[in-house]
Amino acid sequence: MRVIGLMSGTSYDAIDAAAADLTLDGDGLTLRPLGLVSERYDDGLRAALERALPPAATGLAEVCALDTRIGRAFAAAAVRANRELCDGAAELVASHGQTVYHWVRDGQVHGTLQLGQPAWIAEATGLPVAADFRPRDIAAGGQGAPLVSLVDRWWLRGRPGTPVALNIGGIANLTAPDGTAFDTGPGCALLDAAARGLSGGRLDHDVDGALAGRGTVHEALLRRLLDDPYYALPAPKTTGKELFHPGYLRDALAGFGTLTAEDVIATLTRLTARTIADAVRSVRATEVIASGGGTRNPVLMAWLAAELPGVTLRGSGELGLPSAAKEAYAFAVLGFLTAHGLPGNDPAATGARHPRVLGSLTPGPEGLRLPPRPDRAPVRLVVR
Repeated sequence: MRVIGLMSGTSYDAIDAAAADLTLDGDGLTLRPLGLVSERYDDGLRAALERALPPAATGLAEVCALDTRIGRAFAAAAVRANRELCDGAAELVASHGQTVYHWVRDGQVHGTLQLGQPAWIAEATGLPVAADFRPRDIAAGGQGAPLVSLVDRWWLRGRPGTPVALNIGGIANLTAPDGTAFDTGPGCALLDAAARGLSGGRLDHDVDGALAGRGTVHEALLRRLLDDPYYALPAPKTTGKELFHPGYLRDALAGFGTLTAEDVIATLTRLTARTIADAVRSVRATEVIASGGGTRNPVLMAWLAAELPGVTLRGSGELGLPSAAKEAYAFAVLGFLTAHGLPGNDPAATGARHPRVLGSLTPGPEGLRLPPRPDRAPVRLVVR
C-alpha cells in the first residue's frame, strides 16, 4: 500500500508529509521511502494556534475554526505529497493532526485533543484518511504516547547492544528495545519559547545553536529547572506544552535578576541535553538513534554527546529514515496498520491494558474498501 503520513509536532512550525510504499512479508513490514515535503503554517494560522494553546484561555469558536483551518492545511500538504512523491498513486493518508491539549493528571492521561479535521483531507485528496490515533490507547488505559514506539521497536530489532530511538521535537521522547518508552521532558519547547520571548519575536528558535554557543550555563537556574517533579516520575509518562510553556519559563526565571538571552538559552540547552542523557542512562543504552528538529541544533547535539561518553550517537538518516521525516513515516506505518485491522499501540510503551487498533477511518469519495486482515502482525520493520 502506498501511504502518505502527515505530522506536525509540538513545535507547530510545519506539516511534514512523507510518502512510503509499505509491504507485508511474513513477520516483517518493508518500508520504501518515497520522500518528504514540508508545508509551513502560514503566519496567521500559526499565531492563532499559539494564542489558543495552554495556558491561554480559548473558546469553542476558536477551536472550531482551528480544526477547519488546520484540516485544510493538512489537506494541502497531502495533495502536494501525492502529486510530487506518489505520481498521484497514493492509496491512504495517515494524519496525526495537531496536538493542542494532552490532559495529564497525577501521572495518568485522561484525554488528548488533536485538531485538523480529516474530512478536509479526504475531500481534497479523494483518498481514505486514518486519523485520531491517540485516544484509543488512552481509553485502553495508556498514555497515548509515544505511539511511534511500536515502529521504533520493530525498526531497532536485531541491532547489537541496547539501541534506543530518540526524537527531539518540542518534547523529547525515547524508546528502548524492551518497550520502555516515555517523554524525557522538553526538547525544544522551552528553547523556542525563550528565543521568541528574549528576541521580541524576531526569532522563533535558536538558529544553529548560535545563542547557546555564546552563552554560559547558569548552574543555579539549571538546578531549579532539574528539580521539576516530572523528571522523577516512573515510565510510562508523557508531558507537553501544558507543562513546559512560556509561563513555566517566566516562573523559573523569577528571582535570578537580569540574565542575558545567551545565558538563559545555554542553560535551557543544557537542561534538554541533561534530561535526555539521564533518560538514556536509565535504560543502559549503548546507541542513540536521533531524529527530530532538535538534531539540527549542533550545540545541543554536541552537549548531548558530551553527556553520554561511550554511547554512540547517530542520526536516523544513517539507518534510512531522514531525521526530518522519521515521525511522518512512523504515522504512515500506523495508518497502514489501522487500514489492515492490526494493532498500532505497544502496551509496554504506553501502559495500555491491551494492543488496540488505533484511530478512525474517513472514507474517500468512493467509500471505504479495506484490505483483508493479515493472519499475523509484523514484528520487524525493514527500510529499503
